[in-house]
Amino acid sequence: MTETLIDRRARLMGPNVPTFYRRPVHLVRGQGVWLWDADGTRYLDCYNNVPHVGHGHPRVVQAICDQAARLNTHTRYLHELVLDYLDRLTATLGHGISQGIMVCTGSEANDIALRMAQAVTGATGIIATDNTYHGNTAAVSALSTRRPPIGGRPAHVRLVPAPDSLRPLGGSREGQAAAFAAHVQAAIDDLAAAGHELSGLILCPVLANEGLPEVEPGFFGPALAAVRAAGGIVIADEVQPGFGRMGNHFWGHDALGFAPDVVTVGKPMANGHPVGAVLARPAVMAAFRNAFGYFNTFGGNPVSAAACLAVLDVLRDEGLVDQAARTAAHALDRMRALRHPALAQVRAAGLFLAMELVADDALTPHPALAEEVVERLRDRGFLMGRIGRQQHILKVRPPMPWGIDHADLFFDALQQVLDEVTP
Repeated sequence: MTETLIDRRARLMGPNVPTFYRRPVHLVRGQGVWLWDADGTRYLDCYNNVPHVGHGHPRVVQAICDQAARLNTHTRYLHELVLDYLDRLTATLGHGISQGIMVCTGSEANDIALRMAQAVTGATGIIATDNTYHGNTAAVSALSTRRPPIGGRPAHVRLVPAPDSLRPLGGSREGQAAAFAAHVQAAIDDLAAAGHELSGLILCPVLANEGLPEVEPGFFGPALAAVRAAGGIVIADEVQPGFGRMGNHFWGHDALGFAPDVVTVGKPMANGHPVGAVLARPAVMAAFRNAFGYFNTFGGNPVSAAACLAVLDVLRDEGLVDQAARTAAHALDRMRALRHPALAQVRAAGLFLAMELVADDALTPHPALAEEVVERLRDRGFLMGRIGRQQHILKVRPPMPWGIDHADLFFDALQQVLDEVTP
């Protein structure tokens, strides 16, 4: 009997290694916004933010190859590329953020960010939302709600209810910002009562894993004021909204109108080459460097830095941030024109789109229908995903070269699928 690829994965990688789709896709090649499987089927990539400037972009590939042939080592030796990159990257930031640590993943970046908050404040209490994801290290996985830590969540962690467009905190959209701030203040007070003063709050500016709820610029102001009044710092996890995906802003926190003390980045930085970074104000960086003896063997190596520089070049030279703004505006129009009884709301944060499905007038989440739509689109050659507390929200977060023509292909197919499925 011939061993299947799924069986081989289980034999070599162990059980419960997740894949997308009921019939997993065996990808063998990617170019731009397109992917091909082992049978030669072509798929439009409507999901992946890792190949930020497109699968297999020749300029990024060439930069990696050229630098790998020349030199690759770590930052205990001097080399210019990592400094060139940090110069250019921090130039896109305001709020006094001018220094960085290069790592290999967003998980590592967020782990360091939590330690930066501890170093600045001398405290350990940390607040996140109750439907978030910030990575896989022991420290940041304790913030995740999907698989709580063995033995329970650490005593210094507090999770506050995430904003929600259909079921707003406090009972109304108008009162949601104040309600969110009240939950943050309650968490601050609870931490203090338990002997854990506040070190900071970490959030994704567009609340991506929370379902991309509609939050206006200034929404986080009251909550962040409470954090700073308690002596904590603000960490913006920009792994998903950053690097121009917002279209009108390079960074999600700028689009939402707040000033973080620390910014973490990852997946899109090098178009698939494993890179992450922590960017901070000098005072925050100094506190961390003096408190922790941190070194990362592969973080900031010359090949990674070359790949990162090439991504910035492509974003600039191909006008991908402006294109994202144009595509996002068209995609939002197409989303608003979709029709299905279960489609309760459509939302966008730049080139990051969400469509929420519900089962009834009580707005009960409908994950089964969301799964069915995703599966049928996969069978038609479109790859997308799901987000939200119950995975009932359709998620579109494509590579940045995704254009108006690609959006039209996708939404035409999506409406056809919606016409087929019953509520």
